[in-house]
Amino acid sequence: MTQTRAGFVALIGEPNAGKSTLLNRMVGAKVSIVTHKVQTTRARIRGIAMQGDSQIVFVDTPGIFRPRRRLDRSMVKAAWGGAADADVILLLIEAHRGLTDGAQAIIDNLRQHAGQTPVALVINKIDRVKSEALLALSQQLNAAFDFTRTFMISAEKGYGCDDLLDWLAQEVPEGPWLYPEDQVADLPMRMIAAEITREKLTLRLHEEIPYQLTVETEKWEERKDGSARVDQIVYVARPGHKGIVLGKGGETIKAIGQAARAELAEFMGRPVHLFLQVKVRENWLDEAERYNEMGLDFRDGDA
Repeated sequence: MTQTRAGFVALIGEPNAGKSTLLNRMVGAKVSIVTHKVQTTRARIRGIAMQGDSQIVFVDTPGIFRPRRRLDRSMVKAAWGGAADADVILLLIEAHRGLTDGAQAIIDNLRQHAGQTPVALVINKIDRVKSEALLALSQQLNAAFDFTRTFMISAEKGYGCDDLLDWLAQEVPEGPWLYPEDQVADLPMRMIAAEITREKLTLRLHEEIPYQLTVETEKWEERKDGSARVDQIVYVARPGHKGIVLGKGGETIKAIGQAARAELAEFMGRPVHLFLQVKVRENWLDEAERYNEMGLDFRDGDA
């Protein structure tokens, strides 16, 4: 009888290092939002990849940065919590940015948090630099920390990702699978739907607003024809933000709703009827309930 394997792999790195892109590449489905904005991953989203007889459960932690607000502090605490609980840690570094002060701070913290957990270095976006620079960066980073393995990849284009997945499949411990074979994420569909809408909001709104809003799936109705009706509320922190999210004559929210509905329907493989409302909730950034919905601990944000 073939021995199965299963384990958790934490993806850590600076904001925008490509963690969500790598997660989606490994899992083969979109389970974590990917945008050009930093700090978009709030919850510790788990994506599940099957490789041979191994089940690899990815924990996509929020990007680690210097926290200022309560939400930021909770996100950073969640990131290190995800690393501490993992069987393998992957540190993502952007090839063209190299060993930044932020990356050095993460490496310093790894010495405290990693313990005996294997840590692999994953240099991402290798298509942006020349091979000589890649080699020099790899040597510099391996001199800064004793990495178990080094991988050079492009999460966006897929270069090197198969080798990384093969290695992880052998690295996770022997044991029964943790989830059904056909499951790609342990998030409920209500939260995945909210994340998809939040991604579209983030892409459309280029100002500070994306970090001052959240999306909640208020109702989910399964219809007899196989479609789903999804009602969501976009909460903004200030009255002035509501008009920006709605847009002139409701144009902005309509475009966001269409984009979110199309992606959600593709993800689920069936028709979706999506209805969005925008409401002002000035103190949502200080409400424990919102943090619980994002998989964050409200108390971790205490200064």
